[in-house]
Amino acid sequence: MLAAVAHAQNPNDPLSCLELREVPTPVPPAGWTRVKVKASSLNMHDVWTLRGVGHDPKNIPIILGCDVAGVTDDGREVVIYPVIADPDAGNGDETLDPNRALLSESHDGGFAEYIVVPDRCVIPMPEQLSFEEAACLPVAWSTAYRMLFTQGRLKAGDRVLVQGAGGGVASAAIALAAAAGATVYATSRTAEKRALALELGAHAAFESGARLHERVDLVIETVGEATWGHSLRCLRPGGAIVIAGTTSGTSPEADLGRIFYQQLRVLGSTGSTRHEMVAMLRMLATTGLRPRIDRVLPLERIHEGFAAMMAGETNGKIVITVA
Repeated sequence: MLAAVAHAQNPNDPLSCLELREVPTPVPPAGWTRVKVKASSLNMHDVWTLRGVGHDPKNIPIILGCDVAGVTDDGREVVIYPVIADPDAGNGDETLDPNRALLSESHDGGFAEYIVVPDRCVIPMPEQLSFEEAACLPVAWSTAYRMLFTQGRLKAGDRVLVQGAGGGVASAAIALAAAAGATVYATSRTAEKRALALELGAHAAFESGARLHERVDLVIETVGEATWGHSLRCLRPGGAIVIAGTTSGTSPEADLGRIFYQQLRVLGSTGSTRHEMVAMLRMLATTGLRPRIDRVLPLERIHEGFAAMMAGETNGKIVITVA
């Protein structure tokens, strides 16, 4: 079968390490299911793998692709839960399993004609969604769902600030929070991304670091060092920051005095449980909320898609389809 394989790692020229090649069609072992891939979408996680950031070189070569929708050998239309993990090892939460792995980390991903995954990772695809839409959801949208509703305990009427509106998780958080009845504020360095935030459902969008006209109950933080101080200042006493990324750095000034005096909650969040992903899919099916797709490309043009994403020339997800 044809697959997009990371065959090496290079921090300066990552796309030179991505090759379309023929590989053996996988055979599912007991307890695993084979899925014919219909669509998969690009994530920065794939680029970090090609750069050699956070990915063990022992696992190279590997097929990339964390987000997958397709059809099982017995004809079921499905979307793949992307975390390979044991809930029992995480006290019932597979995101807490010390040995958890995202697709394409130690198991081949979805930029291929077929993929095999544990049976529990196969989730029925809502009939309201297309394969292309479903393939945008498992990583970014499930991560945003857990940040908002599990860790952040968001409810209708709450006020939430989403930092860095251009990111995949941040964009999903804006749309999900607005659909849940929250008042959503967003920040971005660029006018284009602020306009996108408004289109996604934000009530107002601000330049990064700008003063809001009221304090918020919850901050969704994926930027890290560059926005941390602003996030703390924007919280009401007793409010919460949920953090799932640090694209600008990991070591901001902590401002512990503000945290303890105003009794702020700082919560980490990684990925989602299978249950949370199912709930997120149900929310999209019932509300009509859909991911924004920038473009759809065949597998043979995957390098073009990555080049556009890395250059910031996108307004939504890039989806890869497999003939």
